[in-house]
Amino acid sequence: MLFGLTGGIACGKSTVAGFLKERGVGVVDADQVAREVVLPGTEGLRAIVDAFGQGVLAADGTLDRKALGARVFGDQAARQLLNRLTHPLIRAASLRKAQEMTGFELIAYEAALLVEAGHADAFRPLVVVIADEPLQLARLMARDSLSEVEARARLAAQMPLRDKAAAADHVIDTSCSLQDVRARTDEVLEKIRRAYTSG
Repeated sequence: MLFGLTGGIACGKSTVAGFLKERGVGVVDADQVAREVVLPGTEGLRAIVDAFGQGVLAADGTLDRKALGARVFGDQAARQLLNRLTHPLIRAASLRKAQEMTGFELIAYEAALLVEAGHADAFRPLVVVIADEPLQLARLMARDSLSEVEARARLAAQMPLRDKAAAADHVIDTSCSLQDVRARTDEVLEKIRRAYTSG
């Protein structure tokens, strides 16, 4: 069974995914898939270059993520175009990866923008990882070497956590010790397993 795993930026989604792996759950990482669908020679990279021009290519023919980011940051229409070009490719490749993962009773589809992209209902049950905003801010600053102003701008550009949590079947709050996050993850996983085996 495939279920969704999402959450806010710097909320601990990858930590929860790691705990799920330890418990025998397969994990498809949409961020990794997103990098793969725009490798040189792919349909994804061709579509991005057609839409945004040669300026988004690095000298070696790979996608220059910084140049593309500069084109779409602050330009909602450009960002929506990029999402329309890449999200279907990412979703299709992710589903292929999930189908290729044999030997797993449960597979988590880990994707940052699952709710925003309107795909939450395709990945039920949906687990949303949240954290208190001060902790989220501190984690983001430390992880990405950002100033407080930069980190707050990134948080402001995200869907509010309460909206993501409202779409969830299960919420894991990581505003606690790693030991408690592991215990909360185990509780949610047990609920998912029970629902899967009883259904």
